[in-house]
Amino acid sequence: MAVSHEATNAAEARQSAPPPLAALLRTGRPLVMGILNVTPDSFSDGGQFFDSSRAIAHAREMAGQGTGLGADILDIGAESTRPYGGAKPVSAADELARLKPVLPEVAALGPPLSIDTIKSSVAAWALDHGASIVNDVWGLHRDPDMATLVAKRGVPVIAMHNRDSADAGIDIVADVIAFFARTLEIAAQAGIAREMIVLDPGIGFGKTPEQSIVCLARLAAFQRFSLPLLVGASRKRFINTITPSAPDQRIGGSIASHLIAVANGASIVRVHDVAETVQALRVTSAIAAAGKEDRQ
Repeated sequence: MAVSHEATNAAEARQSAPPPLAALLRTGRPLVMGILNVTPDSFSDGGQFFDSSRAIAHAREMAGQGTGLGADILDIGAESTRPYGGAKPVSAADELARLKPVLPEVAALGPPLSIDTIKSSVAAWALDHGASIVNDVWGLHRDPDMATLVAKRGVPVIAMHNRDSADAGIDIVADVIAFFARTLEIAAQAGIAREMIVLDPGIGFGKTPEQSIVCLARLAAFQRFSLPLLVGASRKRFINTITPSAPDQRIGGSIASHLIAVANGASIVRVHDVAETVQALRVTSAIAAAGKEDRQ
């Protein structure tokens, strides 16, 4: 698929513009990040957006142009991380082959675009072609060149907690805190400005379902770093342990989890069901505002 002039111009504009995430965060309202998986083996959507044209159409839907219910940020990934195991490693070449027909077109839609990858080479290409945020599910711990790239490009990075496997015997909150502390050390050594970092406790990654619930319940514990928090609870397995359901039948549990996450301090929620989540957040905010007026 040829890249449109619109996509090319948007990519050039993004490279010359300051990172947009800080401005979004200054609005003070919770931000919604829409998930776009261009993989054949996503746990949540079964690879239904692996086809380039369908992926672009879905991104356009999540952007919500003209609806007022669009995502603030879009997040594109071309390697399934499958938080519950069974992920198949993908080479950088294969990851790029999946991204090239899609990413520049998605970048042209308007919302800031983040690249969900653990490879610095893939992140570099994505930043060159319209992405403006790096989303690293290993929190700068895996690819030794990732922190250097982020620092050199001066872009925001979402650093997620992860583990190779879950251990039900550990204090998961303490583990996440220690992981984040190391992330911030790596970032500082590389020269990443602290205000460019967002922390993600990694719901479902390297955690039992019970530990994911604990992280959501104790999200305020991660505010000790005085950095924005992102929560991605969308369609995760812990919901199934509470109310048995297939991934695409977990919208209610996903929205409930994200509303609680925002109440507990999350600045960004990463979701599959964008319009429904935006609506839920706006209704919650309106009711809360009305309640404040009554108390005045």
